[in-house]
Amino acid sequence: MFDHVFMNVSDKKKSTKFYSAALSVLGIEAQLEDKKYTAYGPKGRFLFWLNQAEKGPTKNMHLAFDAESREQVREFYKAALKNGGKTNGEPGPRPQHGENYYAAFVLDPDGNNIEAVCYKKE
Repeated sequence: MFDHVFMNVSDKKKSTKFYSAALSVLGIEAQLEDKKYTAYGPKGRFLFWLNQAEKGPTKNMHLAFDAESREQVREFYKAALKNGGKTNGEPGPRPQHGENYYAAFVLDPDGNNIEAVCYKKE
């Protein structure tokens, strides 16, 4: 569990497009957006922040988002690839992480490893 995540990005506009598309599939919407920041989370709560970096993005971060179903994992993957992401692991079971671990991995526009994971059976 986390309170919030703050990620520096090299191009906030491009990253906002990517995250808004991929996260909307998981029911996560942008709640605040201005010139420097985009913040996502449930109404009145900002859990995930994008920040326009001045000296370049944070690299090699791994961030996993909960998905309610395996279908949501697949939709997250499709939306992410359609909006500037690159594959880093197609949707599928990951038995090395647990019996019902089903996930997909994408690299965001800055190369961060972003995952959607579901622990429910099909």
